[in-house]
Amino acid sequence: MLFWILVAALTAALAVILLYPLLRGAKAADNIRAGEAAVYRDQLRELDRDLNGGLITPEEADYARAEIGRRLIAVSADEPAETPKPARHYRFTEAFVLLVLPVLGLCLYLTTGRPDLPSQPLEARLENPGNDVAVLITKAERHLAEKPDDGKGWDVLAPIYFRTMRVNDAQVAYRNAIRLLGPSPVRLDGLAETLMAVSDGVVTEEARQVLEQSLTLEPDNPRARFYIALSMEQAGRPNEARQAFEALAKQSPADAPWLPLVNEHIAMNGGAKSGADPAAPGAGPAAPGNPTQQDVAAAETMSAGDRQQMIRGMVESLDAKLSEEPNNFEGWVRLVRSYAVLNDKDRAAGALKRGLAAFPPPGEQGRQLLALARELGIATEGATQ
Repeated sequence: MLFWILVAALTAALAVILLYPLLRGAKAADNIRAGEAAVYRDQLRELDRDLNGGLITPEEADYARAEIGRRLIAVSADEPAETPKPARHYRFTEAFVLLVLPVLGLCLYLTTGRPDLPSQPLEARLENPGNDVAVLITKAERHLAEKPDDGKGWDVLAPIYFRTMRVNDAQVAYRNAIRLLGPSPVRLDGLAETLMAVSDGVVTEEARQVLEQSLTLEPDNPRARFYIALSMEQAGRPNEARQAFEALAKQSPADAPWLPLVNEHIAMNGGAKSGADPAAPGAGPAAPGNPTQQDVAAAETMSAGDRQQMIRGMVESLDAKLSEEPNNFEGWVRLVRSYAVLNDKDRAAGALKRGLAAFPPPGEQGRQLLALARELGIATEGATQ
């Protein structure tokens, strides 16, 4: 009941605020005209005093009296003979403000709001956050503000930060977790991914050092090995990158979800895809837009800017060919990954949606595309619609 009383009071206050300028406008104009007429009458009386005191001649007094009289008549002619009635459009405006606007607001609230929902302070929501990620983060942040040496708290919060695109916060959380709990492959790989996200997908020297530390703890770590191979590719060393990707493909199980992506990078660096002979019958179509040996050789002599421009051109060419021939799973994997590396998340999401249209999620290939999107931090909501 108190809620509705407050709503009614606020509505009435708002109506008064909106109506006040309308009601005040005509009255203000009348006050201005009455004030002007009083000034002219005072000037006539002052003129008579000046004439009686000999300050002006009769001729000057007559001239001044005529001019003041003319102005007084003009002002008096503008004054209404009777109290004016409110203009018709003012009546419609007042009716709208007083009746229609509150009714519309009430209907909108009853349709989209929850008047039956009891109020819940932040403390109560923090006690039972449910699936609300924002509340979960707030709860964890409050806990860590009181206990900053809780390594497990930082360990839990770091991947949540990363999934919600708070990359800088995720980097701080991973560093704190490593400092308090010690390095682990999962923490080191997470830190490396935050460093790459800050640098727009580039494997920086610091990220490479972190990945190498991860490999000392787990030599067969596929994530770290993939990113180190990617750093070689980005540095313009295709032969080394191809060898690193081929080694990763050999150690990977045949059903590994990352294997199609590894094969695409092998092809990008001039190699043959692992486990498939392109010339063999039934091998399936090769991903369109792959670089030729001549492209790889030319890229080695290019500047970083020219190489980036060439990569963008190849990605756009791949996009166009997949639009014409969408039945190529490895092409979609490569396109989504390429847009993500170029830090074009909108186009990556668009490519994912188109790829899922060709390879729906119920199938194995569709599930691999969704897993790739989650790995790259691409939103999957609505991608299957």
